Amino acid sequence: MPATPLTTGQPADIDTIDLTDPTLFSRDRHESIFDRLRDEDPVHWQSQSESGPFWNITRYEDVKNADVDHHLFSSRDISIVEDIPEGFDISMFMAMDPPRHTVYRNALHKLFSPANVTVMENGLRAHTIAVLDALPTGERIDWVEQVSIEITSYVLAGLFKFPIERRRKLIEWSDAAVLANSRENGASLTWNARQNRLMECFHEFYDSVRSRDPSDDTDLVSLFANQHGHKRLKPSEFLGNILLMIVAGNDTTRNSITGGVVALNRFPDQYDLLRDDPGLVLPTAIPEMFRWQSPVAYMRRTAACDIRLHGRHIREGEKVLLWYASGNRDHRFFENPHAFIAGRRNATKSLAFGWGVHRCPGQLLASMQLRVLWEEVMKRFECVEVVGEPDYLPSTFLKGYSKLNVVLHPWRTGTRRRTGNVESSING
Repeated sequence: MPATPLTTGQPADIDTIDLTDPTLFSRDRHESIFDRLRDEDPVHWQSQSESGPFWNITRYEDVKNADVDHHLFSSRDISIVEDIPEGFDISMFMAMDPPRHTVYRNALHKLFSPANVTVMENGLRAHTIAVLDALPTGERIDWVEQVSIEITSYVLAGLFKFPIERRRKLIEWSDAAVLANSRENGASLTWNARQNRLMECFHEFYDSVRSRDPSDDTDLVSLFANQHGHKRLKPSEFLGNILLMIVAGNDTTRNSITGGVVALNRFPDQYDLLRDDPGLVLPTAIPEMFRWQSPVAYMRRTAACDIRLHGRHIREGEKVLLWYASGNRDHRFFENPHAFIAGRRNATKSLAFGWGVHRCPGQLLASMQLRVLWEEVMKRFECVEVVGEPDYLPSTFLKGYSKLNVVLHPWRTGTRRRTGNVESSING
């Protein structure tokens, strides 16, 4: 029976749900779908899609256990459900199992260490302040374009030592890599057009290696180019790992920055808590933003052997999707899971950054970006008010937004509020 597009907010027959439908996350229609799957069919087989058949694991504990066990669920294939077209050679360390994966991951430790993230904070804060101070108040702006992308592209440019004035190219390459429905001037980009953009990315960075210090380990391009004793990676691995870090650095943070605004507007009582004492609430609100948004919706794995789970027989070699976006809304682990709760104590246990050896190495940097942004937002604005519905990314791999209209409302004169643990008065 062919898969059924999710054309309404109500779940289709469970055997005909299409989890590759790019409108899956529009207007939160995924919530009822995943609720049913977790309760009725937690290891769900989708027999037909443009990407072929695949399994879907949807409960928190099952997703976490599969994520940590590469002996059963191998990462040897790419992370998205779509297969790479024949003839386009690409490889990345996320699509490797230990011990090969470990070599690349260890190379990132210094760059994403707590000490180095602390060094990055001052520059990011200065940029964040400049971005926020340039925004108009009392009129409609696009938060995605003017804040989320501005913040993340700045950080990405620094990580790659990429010209800051051209940083939007990084976002363009990221979208071409993971958005099967990428569009330009209202028309969908063909795979050939996307491939051309990815090759542009490859040549941009590969050609720049010659001008970089071979002993440098302070940026991602040099790290990947100088793997294995300063020998260059194969071109397919160089491109794959560059794209992996562009996507990881862009989409997780960019969509959580936007998702945090959406969440606080949908749960205004939690916004009130944040206003009352940002210094107290932010430490738990930031991980809750990542959990609630779940910006990377799933990761693909391949069954390394025959596996029995919840009475279903997953055969060796079959494609498996680990749905982080579903596990993070599992009531078996998170109380009232669809709500945004700024003080949620187990929010740091979410699947938003993955688990085990593939847990995102840039988690600390992503958390710092959100913390710095919200510290500065709360100094300036009593409310970032969402106006209308967001526009969603046409993707089931990324749970995010292409546009979010907001109006910024500055603190009113005489308002009493806390900044950190110090109460102050806004006197204009």
